[in-house]
Amino acid sequence: MPSHETIRHNRWLRPLAGWLDKPNLWNINRRSVAGGVAVGLFCGLIPGPVQMFGSALLSILFRVNLPAALFSTLYTNPLTIVPLYVLAYEYGALVTGQYLGLKAEQLALPELHWNNWHTVIPAWLATLGQPFLVGLPLLAATLALLGYVAVRLVWRWRVIHAWQKRKWK
Repeated sequence: MPSHETIRHNRWLRPLAGWLDKPNLWNINRRSVAGGVAVGLFCGLIPGPVQMFGSALLSILFRVNLPAALFSTLYTNPLTIVPLYVLAYEYGALVTGQYLGLKAEQLALPELHWNNWHTVIPAWLATLGQPFLVGLPLLAATLALLGYVAVRLVWRWRVIHAWQKRKWK
């Protein structure tokens, strides 16, 4: 992990140094890492090229591990995004009771460019209807909660396992 001095003296990060010097953004402990994973899983479903920016912003806001948050957004990629959006649509259809009969091809993101993503994404979301608009944040929150609990449980299991291993030596 970079030290506070490295961040403070980096010319690209200098304007953000006041926000990036919080210890929990860089510490590796079970609460900070679990929170970072939850933030990353939540932001991973944000449509478009702003997942990492959203993840960094929320990790600074909630003071959770920034590298864990950034890394855990990577579960969405061109191979996984369509199945995840189908799952989000189905989740939303289950919750709202509406099913519009969309096909997986309709859930694929349209071609995005840096100059048009802010108009293309809202138009694309509007075509998918209420099930998707409800299901996407619900799936993101569900994945975040599951990720948080999983990290906490695995971390605890590893600590207990290490204690027991040390005890028998």
